[in-house]
Amino acid sequence: MCSNNEESMPSHSFSSFDKRRRLRRSRIRVHRLARRRGEQNVEKDMELQNWKLYFENRTILEENEKLRKKANLLHQENLALLLEFQKKFPHLHRNPPTCAIEG
Repeated sequence: MCSNNEESMPSHSFSSFDKRRRLRRSRIRVHRLARRRGEQNVEKDMELQNWKLYFENRTILEENEKLRKKANLLHQENLALLLEFQKKFPHLHRNPPTCAIEG
């Protein structure tokens, strides 16, 4: 009394099981590929954002340098005018400026 497994189970059940299993695997692979592509897009977006921020920072630094030079020139002009004012009116100002004029 040997029972044959092939007779008790229909033949299409194994093939449909294999197909479902393959579909699950391919979805996982596609999902992984999509995730990798998504990660690559994120990396490219981050790199682009970094470049934009780098150039923005560079522009700000250049503008700061220009403003620093302008402030230095204005300070020198202010000191020169103050000295000139003190020469004309020595009795109004007792303490001379402590900063030296840089040429």
